[in-house]
Amino acid sequence: MTQRSPADIAVSDADLQRQVLAFLDGSDFGPAKGGKRIDTHASMVFLGADRALKIKRAVRLPFLDYSTLEKRKLACEEELKVNAGNAPELYRRVVAVTRSSDGAFEIDGSGTPVEWAVEMTRFDEEQSLDRVASVKTIDPSLAAALADAILRSHANAPRGDGASWLASILPIIDRNTAKFRAVRGLDVGAIDRLDAASRDWVARLQPLLGQRAEQGYVRRCHGDLHLANVALVDGRPLLFDAIEFDPVIATTDVLYDLAFTLMDLIHFEQAAAANAVFNRYLAAVGEEGLDGLRLLPLFLSIRAAIRAHVLFVKSESSDGEQARQQAKSYFDLAARLVRPKPPLLVAIGGLSGTGKSVLARGLAGLVEPPPGALIVRSDVVRKHLFGTDETVALPESAYRPDTSKRVYDALSSTARRVLALGCSVVLDAVYMEEAERTEIADLAAAQGVGFLGLFLTADLATRLARIEQRKDDASDATRNVVLKQEAAAIGTVNWHIIDASGTPEQTLRNARVFLPALFGER
Repeated sequence: MTQRSPADIAVSDADLQRQVLAFLDGSDFGPAKGGKRIDTHASMVFLGADRALKIKRAVRLPFLDYSTLEKRKLACEEELKVNAGNAPELYRRVVAVTRSSDGAFEIDGSGTPVEWAVEMTRFDEEQSLDRVASVKTIDPSLAAALADAILRSHANAPRGDGASWLASILPIIDRNTAKFRAVRGLDVGAIDRLDAASRDWVARLQPLLGQRAEQGYVRRCHGDLHLANVALVDGRPLLFDAIEFDPVIATTDVLYDLAFTLMDLIHFEQAAAANAVFNRYLAAVGEEGLDGLRLLPLFLSIRAAIRAHVLFVKSESSDGEQARQQAKSYFDLAARLVRPKPPLLVAIGGLSGTGKSVLARGLAGLVEPPPGALIVRSDVVRKHLFGTDETVALPESAYRPDTSKRVYDALSSTARRVLALGCSVVLDAVYMEEAERTEIADLAAAQGVGFLGLFLTADLATRLARIEQRKDDASDATRNVVLKQEAAAIGTVNWHIIDASGTPEQTLRNARVFLPALFGER
């Protein structure tokens, strides 16, 4: 019997798959019967009434190999395995497409398996997070739920030794650059600058990359966490379609995994949501994870470049011009993210009830470099000093001058550390003492970064009303605290004084006017 070459087998396998796809196109999953088919560079998804079938495309690409039936079966089984933890509601089983002796195809029949598929629960494709982000603002509660989903995924992810991850970074950059140079009309100078800047980051960050691997931050992650791979099911974000074809590609620094989501939020002009996810994630990771902030420009840029690479490939086979335009926008984003602007220190002061924390959340996403500023709040720092949950009230003794001095010292220490890592900071504290305000402005000068001091004001009745409406908040401010502050002297205020007696939106508008001028001076 003549042995077939690997090339012959691949061609035969691809031909058979085309027959299977034609069968599915004519089945209940096909357009003629109300179904829908979605093609990507690596798979075909058939959407039925209440379930979906995902078939691996019979291809061999530089980063995956689905060229044989056995490899596709193994890939389906692995996909079911790696996604079970993040989205058990979506993933059902691996099912065969079979062919009987008379040549008829059947889904899960008794004949010979000729193709394999992952069977999933169908969700509304308009509820994938990329589509949601393209039509409306992602609200804070959804951003928090998204951060929590990523945190759970990382907490449950097995640790890797980091060697393969560290060795893969430059080849990723190589592949992206090679693809960009093959794209007709793409600016050669921009490609060279992106490549050179990316390599420079890798060279400078090698010790930190290795250190984080030793500390256990390299894990078997989702690996492909852009917004199209997050589905809203009953309003909850579920992470799906994790990389199954190569555990090496998916075994990375957890911040690199997070960076895909942050980058895509930035791409969809969801800066506030990106910043909210960023801050919630960092708050959960704690102080020990802060050093990783230095890696974010590189990670964000590589993720944007990868998305550009994939979309340029897609533009060559389908959705030509639309995919090319999307790819170009990701390429431009990669070029911008790899050259971040200098960090900025913003301090927001004001008596209790003036709305400092609300303004901090509103401003943080507007501050360069992406994904915006890390928010450091005195109320939260104080609770951490006492080892209590943020919403647990502390006794009056926790607010003695010596303790408050420790809190403000901690604010300054964190700001100094984060600024040195290239990330902007928004400090949220009363800053009632003139010396405190002077000290934090001097810190910015010593660090060589821009400084914006904002001091919020509102009448007593407004502040009292806001305090009484608070629930489950880190602040322990009470009516008596507000009245005591009202009688205290605050000295000369050299910061910008902001009227915060209106709505949060009005206060944000009043405050953000100072950002453009400040950035222009830097």
